[in-house]
Amino acid sequence: MMIAKRVLAAGLLVALACTAAGCTWFKRQMYEGFGRDGWQQPDRVVRSLALEPGDRVADLGAGGGYFTFRLAEAVGPDGRVYAVDVDQGMLDHVAARAAQDGVRNVETVLATPTDANLPPGGVDLVFTSNTYHHIEGRPAYFARLRSALRPGGRVAIVEYRPQGFFQSIFPHSTDDATIESEMRAAGYELVQRHDFLERQAFLVFAPAAG
Repeated sequence: MMIAKRVLAAGLLVALACTAAGCTWFKRQMYEGFGRDGWQQPDRVVRSLALEPGDRVADLGAGGGYFTFRLAEAVGPDGRVYAVDVDQGMLDHVAARAAQDGVRNVETVLATPTDANLPPGGVDLVFTSNTYHHIEGRPAYFARLRSALRPGGRVAIVEYRPQGFFQSIFPHSTDDATIESEMRAAGYELVQRHDFLERQAFLVFAPAAG
């Protein structure tokens, strides 16, 4: 009963915030989190991806651009970052920030729940943070996504692990074993595992040989 009341209260808070300040603003605050820079270690995450100048990256589920602009800096002016999301309001925010800051290597892409709308053979890396659990039919989704990867392309997944009170009432998480199993079913193999994030899995996959 207590948990149900908390869920209801959280839902009312979301509705009130959307009414008072606009859903895009509220969603951006939720994406960025409270003290996120500390536990997310975004600069270390990006360094771990070993991106090269000129690389093309898809930030799948870009939200308010928390990682988008860090990735854009990593690939340099000759690279490109596709900020991919199903929420046009969030994409508008990213585009406005890119224009304001003079960031010319970020391009927004409106996805659908079943298609990231990336160009065939268009990216060296698909990066997704705290989005995996939102995707339905994940093995089929990521199997289709293989066509967007260039030779040597990778998929990096940062995802909340099912632990702690927040995850008990808002199950926005996926355990490591499930991610690995679903990605194998989609035709990938695990090529790297990073263990420095306390709250999240950080797994990197590549298309399986053959």
